[in-house]
Amino acid sequence: MQVEHKFSPKALYNKELGEVSIVQQENLRFLEDALRQHWNLGENILLCWSVDEKGVQALVVPHYFLSNFSSSLNNDSPTDRLDALNGRFIRQMIAGKRMMAMDEFEGTARRLEIIPTEVHLPVPLTQEPLILGIIDAMVKRYSITYVKSRAVLLFDIVNFSLAMPFEQASQLSSLSYSLNAAYNKLLKKNIEVNFTRTTTGDGYYVWGKDISPRANMELFQFMLLVLADNAIAHRKASGNTVPLIRTGFHIGSHYEFYQVEGLNPSMSSYIVGDVTIELARMIDLAMPGQVFIGDYQVPVPTSAREGAYLIDADSQHFVERAGKHMETLRGIELSGEQIESIHGYLTGETGASAGQTVRRFRITDKHGRSRNVYNMRININTRKGQPIFLGVQDSHLPKRQFQGSALATAATALSKKSRRSISAADD
Repeated sequence: MQVEHKFSPKALYNKELGEVSIVQQENLRFLEDALRQHWNLGENILLCWSVDEKGVQALVVPHYFLSNFSSSLNNDSPTDRLDALNGRFIRQMIAGKRMMAMDEFEGTARRLEIIPTEVHLPVPLTQEPLILGIIDAMVKRYSITYVKSRAVLLFDIVNFSLAMPFEQASQLSSLSYSLNAAYNKLLKKNIEVNFTRTTTGDGYYVWGKDISPRANMELFQFMLLVLADNAIAHRKASGNTVPLIRTGFHIGSHYEFYQVEGLNPSMSSYIVGDVTIELARMIDLAMPGQVFIGDYQVPVPTSAREGAYLIDADSQHFVERAGKHMETLRGIELSGEQIESIHGYLTGETGASAGQTVRRFRITDKHGRSRNVYNMRININTRKGQPIFLGVQDSHLPKRQFQGSALATAATALSKKSRRSISAADD
């Protein structure tokens, strides 16, 4: 599985680069300036690169170059067999490291009929792993990256458009604080969820920069703490300054890119793809306060130990496996209250866990497209406060016989558009 490089161009100005000589630091700055010029405000993207005796060579193409292979990149079936093969080749290339050995690089250039771009550096490049990792991160920053599997969250503020401007600003600020507080509390437990986010206008997409199976599990823990902090703050707040949110958690594929800020690509990335589309459709049909979990199959670590082996798990077993790590969250203080325990579970026919059958639901959006989801409940016990119960009870959701506009009957809080629906999925 792909592992994100720890280093980025921003690291050039951090003391982490103390092991890199001043000469090579200047060399890297020269290279970044050159790559930025070839990128030219997003007119071009960089596909891959290699080291030669004078510096580096890169495959630089117009930003619309990848549109020639859009069918393959969108998981469609192109009619032209060569386009299909090249499209799959490109997606594999932009999903991994961008550095290639020179023979592989030259073969790629011939295959795609691209003339390599040469960047001559002031001094020869020392091929230390640290330096090569930084250059690879540079190239990705001026490109588009395909991520096959990553956990992503979507927090959506209920009735945001009906709030007054000050209330909207306060609600976004409150949710942002809950994200920062959850990160800080986990960090004190030696769990670093190096997350990034983009606003949706009335909420946030949130994902971790790491894409390992362990990172997926840690983002799930992060979600629980965010929801806990929001719930405690909501209970204590007066007025409409703390948001009521609905939440989606899903694991899937997406493309990642960097937008322009001024004359440079930003340090923060943006994502779009199957996982964000699925989350948006989930949230569109979620009830206020509801937590939806997507339907996925991913590898999970068997323990919290480094080097633990991986096993395949569906959504239900992913949540169960995550529950075994909840003891880590005990004692964390959120909004002035200490967490005694957090228990999250997928709801079933007769209630919580203990052997009951977990129910899977099929939701249909306004485009007539269906997907499976699970409903999640979260029980939070604090040492001094009252227990907090998050999510929607299973009894409020449609049963197996409900079809069509089932949720309009089960809960009027959902969208009233007749083409949208939720029903119990046939397993």
